[in-house]
Amino acid sequence: MTPIVIIPARMASSRLPGKPLADIGGQPMILRVLRQAEAAGIGPVAVACGEAAIADAVTAAGGRAVLTDPDLPSGSDRVFQALGRLDPEGRHDVVVNLQGDVPTIDPAVIRAALDPLDDPGCDIGTLVAPIADAAEAATPSFVKAACAFAEGAGVAPALYFSRAAIPWGEGPRWHHIGIYAYRRAALARFVALPESLLEKREGLEQLRALEAGMRIGCARVAHGPFGVDTPADLARARALVEATR
Repeated sequence: MTPIVIIPARMASSRLPGKPLADIGGQPMILRVLRQAEAAGIGPVAVACGEAAIADAVTAAGGRAVLTDPDLPSGSDRVFQALGRLDPEGRHDVVVNLQGDVPTIDPAVIRAALDPLDDPGCDIGTLVAPIADAAEAATPSFVKAACAFAEGAGVAPALYFSRAAIPWGEGPRWHHIGIYAYRRAALARFVALPESLLEKREGLEQLRALEAGMRIGCARVAHGPFGVDTPADLARARALVEATR
């Protein structure tokens, strides 16, 4: 595999407008994510920017940025467009779509997204972490993955994703972490597909891939990264960074 990491970023967040450039410990959040991705050491890293202000901040700090159409419907579309502009020759056969709002993500977690692609039949790698309790399982904003790990296995196929508490019965449940490692051909196919019926129903774009017969593999990690979606999250991220100084 010859991966590239692309971080989609845009300013128009409904709950925290302008969050890619929100200051965390003297750095814009997007730069903190960029540095963590670079520390993962799996390949070059770039930011797919919806606006020039993000690109300016990234390039001023020595990072790689590419402007994308601000009207693209999703981060996956932004990543695909950026990939074509960054690597028209097709040198990179895997692209990691990393969220731009996880400023304290462990580089090892980013690397783990590639593990499912050790199986040549897997189209997309992603991550899951254990769900702590019944309240978390019942929370719709915690997306659940229906997957089952054989004893000692670190990777399992995803059978479904839902906002409901799945699967039924005794045993662990898994919180889906929205980081994806796509085979390049799989990403091209995915963004060309129309929105699927279950995707519309659950509001989860990964169901489009499953409904089209694509295979998604889940690697398990101990815990998911902390995402910044609200002003309260931003305050917490600032406190976490300050505590590590």
